[in-house]
Amino acid sequence: MVKIEGICKEVIDKTEWVAIATCGDSGPHIVATWGGYVKALGFNDSGIIIIPAGYYHITEENLKKTNRVELLIATRQVNGTNGHPGQGCSISGRGEIQTSGKFADLAKSKFSWARGALVITVEKVSTQL
Repeated sequence: MVKIEGICKEVIDKTEWVAIATCGDSGPHIVATWGGYVKALGFNDSGIIIIPAGYYHITEENLKKTNRVELLIATRQVNGTNGHPGQGCSISGRGEIQTSGKFADLAKSKFSWARGALVITVEKVSTQL
């Protein structure tokens, strides 16, 4: 597991949205969520990101076949590599939709519409801009 720290932690703290990519029989599949949802449930030193899961049915099916997932986050509130406004981060790892257990219970307690949680174990973090 990899910790999210430094610039990428700052980007997550300031992002408005998060793109979530998985791959299945039909090819790549992308969904998104609000950055505030990620911040509300947390990402921690253990290298776990928790995202409330509402529908995400195709994402769930894809993760059952291959649990690889990649997140793309960005914000103009953090300076990029060349000093210009805007920094992005790619976070990749392994994910699963959990509909029971402590992460699912946490998501359901904060978001009445959640049926569980997308739980991601981070394996790689890199800047994009």
